[in-house]
Amino acid sequence: MEAEWAKTLFPGLNKKELAEPVGSLEDKWKLLPAFLKTQGLVKQHIDSYNYFVNVDLKQIMLANQKVTCEADSTFYLKYLDIRVGKPCVEDDMVTTDITPNECRLRDMTYAAPILVDIEYVRGKHLVRRKNFPIGRMPIMLKSSKCILTGKTPAQLAELKECPHDPGGYFIVKGQEKVILMQEQLSKNRIILELDKKDQVTASVTSSTHERKTKTTLVTRGGRIYMHHNTFSEDVPVVIVFKALGVVSDMEIVQLVGPEHFDLLAPSLHECATEGVYTELQALNWLGSRLKGFRPASTVAPTAKRTKADLAREAVYTVVISHVPVHGLNTQPKAIYLALMVRRILIAIKDPSTLDDRDYYGNKRLELAGSLLALLFEDLFKKFNHDIQRAADQALSKSNRVEVGRHAGNEAVR
Repeated sequence: MEAEWAKTLFPGLNKKELAEPVGSLEDKWKLLPAFLKTQGLVKQHIDSYNYFVNVDLKQIMLANQKVTCEADSTFYLKYLDIRVGKPCVEDDMVTTDITPNECRLRDMTYAAPILVDIEYVRGKHLVRRKNFPIGRMPIMLKSSKCILTGKTPAQLAELKECPHDPGGYFIVKGQEKVILMQEQLSKNRIILELDKKDQVTASVTSSTHERKTKTTLVTRGGRIYMHHNTFSEDVPVVIVFKALGVVSDMEIVQLVGPEHFDLLAPSLHECATEGVYTELQALNWLGSRLKGFRPASTVAPTAKRTKADLAREAVYTVVISHVPVHGLNTQPKAIYLALMVRRILIAIKDPSTLDDRDYYGNKRLELAGSLLALLFEDLFKKFNHDIQRAADQALSKSNRVEVGRHAGNEAVR
């Protein structure tokens, strides 16, 4: 497809010449009008929004698919599918399709319902429902969910729309709104820098559809510690290695690099002074320092689990969460942690390897789709939490007694 529009813009060049790199800066500036003519200024926003409503929405749903209840272990609610419907408006219980121009004239929001297919347990029966609305999604003009997509200039004129309108914006309460892109540090990328005390730190912001956390390795007194909000204090990084199943000091040195043994030795010595030599000892040590960690709702209740179990789940799922643990295979996470330690030790010897936060290679531009995905993910998790809390209140034993007593009184009457 790109070769076709390139041939129309540059008919004198063959395919091989089009694939060659651009030589000078002057030639690169000549490509700018061609890019604007073929891609436009808003295509990146429309593409990111399309990816959000078609792909990201389902991934967020799958990451938070099941809602359970602590009051009744047999109850659950599960999402089977999620999608965005057609732009419409509901008036007097009647749903009608709507156009962007109508929203402008009537001071309305151009939006569509968010529909889900669910299944849940009612008593001993499994109930399934389709096309259940849980909210409304603003629709970006000219996106895949907009009624203007694919229309000819004549059809756009019938809908009172300008054929030259590029789209890429929303209509909220009759006003045209646009989401500005934001510049953020790259997610899931190790960033090395100096802290306020000129000590080398390595941080990574893990971003997945389940959770977003930040893991930081700090140096203090020649030793390396891991700072994470899950723990009440900075924990020695060697203890984290042992909690991941790397219990041999020799194996830790081999993962980090034998050439850095002199800088890693103080951290190994500190772990020995804490009396931590096995994986269970490391998990118990970390479990006694957990702070505000709430395990997933799909696992057993917290009261039936030991500190070692909670620490294991925290290390497996929250610390460096973008590196998953499948089937208790912690090797990828241990290798990634060793890479962070190695980069710190290299930066201590050679400060030129530190990263620059202002370098664009360490940054990303958050477009409309990714920003909406972050907002929807937070609201969807809050929605599920409210469902779980309502289920706990409705299915608790005291409430069941009251409901049964009320039903008996009604029967007597």
